[in-house]
Amino acid sequence: MARGRASSVAPRRGGRVAVYGALGVLARIVDIVVAIVALIIALGILLVVLEANPSNELVKAIDDAARWLVGPFRGIFTLDDRKLTVAVNWGLALVVYVAVGRLISGLLRRPRP
Repeated sequence: MARGRASSVAPRRGGRVAVYGALGVLARIVDIVVAIVALIIALGILLVVLEANPSNELVKAIDDAARWLVGPFRGIFTLDDRKLTVAVNWGLALVVYVAVGRLISGLLRRPRP
């Protein structure tokens, strides 16, 4: 590179090229929100399948949050076993949330011309 000329290559930070600016920050926020949503749903599935004590305040809070997040997916599949029904429907919700979140964050990180 010649002296005094600005480089067209962005500086590297953490192994990734830091060229996304505000959109990169927004993509990271989307990733964090999706991770929290996925964690809540996964914990909700575990609490139902493992028959956690529903009168416990922490269990109740996680279950309520998970039920709210998976609301649109309730009743997609109706199986004989309640635990299996919850695992399948809520698991589907988890997969959709993660896939859509990754798609959105990926689009935000696309290089701009």
